[in-house]
Amino acid sequence: MTVSVPATSANLGPGFDSLGLAVDLRNVVEFHPSKFFSVSIKGEGENNPKLKGNNLFISIFNEHYNRLTKNRQSFKFTFYNQIPMSRGLGSSSAVIVSAIASAHEAAGINVSKRRILNHALVYESHPDNITPAVMGGFNAATVEKNKVFSQKKHLPDYIKAVVVIPNKQMSTSKARLLLPKSYSKESAVYNLSHTALSVAAFFNEDWEILKLASQDRFHQKARMKTLPELFNVQKVAYESGALMSTLSGSGSTFFSMVYDEDAATIAGKLAQKFPEFVVKVLNFDNDGLIVEK
Repeated sequence: MTVSVPATSANLGPGFDSLGLAVDLRNVVEFHPSKFFSVSIKGEGENNPKLKGNNLFISIFNEHYNRLTKNRQSFKFTFYNQIPMSRGLGSSSAVIVSAIASAHEAAGINVSKRRILNHALVYESHPDNITPAVMGGFNAATVEKNKVFSQKKHLPDYIKAVVVIPNKQMSTSKARLLLPKSYSKESAVYNLSHTALSVAAFFNEDWEILKLASQDRFHQKARMKTLPELFNVQKVAYESGALMSTLSGSGSTFFSMVYDEDAATIAGKLAQKFPEFVVKVLNFDNDGLIVEK
């Protein structure tokens, strides 16, 4: 059995804890019943021995599989990880979603994506990453009474993502400590209006207005100050023709949306200017969680 989940970019500027989209960079787990439990990791995290002994996926998988079956069956797991860890591309959400989906598949229980999404909310209280991880595409999401309510927009092929991945990790929990404990009414209205405009722009495919719509007063500057090069990344991206350029989640990755025909040029300029960082051109992912036998 194979389960795969895409990377995600959340917040997208002003949409703090509510907006996110999926990009075609996947973590894949293959597993099957075995006489002995085993874990093999290839790709991101393969040189981290702690992941084999203290694996979030295994913990969540066992919790759900035991609840569903009361069975002590052992499994062999092989992870093929492409999503960088602690870089603001939803690596934790991918682990959570894939573990829950895998447990249901191993138990032989069909479950809807919406149910998996609501289960994931137990481990990730904000829906901005887990929603596109499950659903794919662009998503606006909120939580009411411990359930995620969301709307999805399929993203067209003629736009691409350019991500700049620094060589420094950022902890989401530590990044939250950098944020103010309160905001002025003016800042709240600013972000509310820009979030609304961003959602309208995505659903209407009015990409030209995203540079304005994606401006933020809640979180980006405070987080970017911990890695000041990110201000220049955003500046170069916009000067090179990016449609929008925002901190991905809590960082450290920076996400830009570009037209397909501009992607190689913009990525090339960013790679030249920031040789110590990894620059990737990615398609958007509209599938989200995929489960295959």
